[in-house]
Amino acid sequence: MTRVKRGTISVKRRRKVLKQTKGFRWGRKSKERAAREGLLHAGVNRFQDNRKKKRTARKLWEIKINAAARLHGISYSKLMGALKKASIEIDRKILAELAVKHPKAFEMIVKKAVPAK
Repeated sequence: MTRVKRGTISVKRRRKVLKQTKGFRWGRKSKERAAREGLLHAGVNRFQDNRKKKRTARKLWEIKINAAARLHGISYSKLMGALKKASIEIDRKILAELAVKHPKAFEMIVKKAVPAK
């Protein structure tokens, strides 16, 4: 019988796991079993934190819009209601960007949404 050298697939699998755990602390970066377990937990946390990131981003946009809107004498909720009534379709991300970096453009949007009394 001819000689069969084994292990290339399993070695590749181990290398792949250890490559993914680069930067982990203690034995999780170098020991195969600990690395595999660390990857499982990291995957769970990644999924949850990716969802949380969207939540916190939206909260931050709302805070920025509210601060800029109050400089123009209107609250966040009233501004958003006025934008909807005036059928100005602009999302919160862009509105927050305008509020911080382009206050003149934000002011024009507010004036268009809320006519002067």
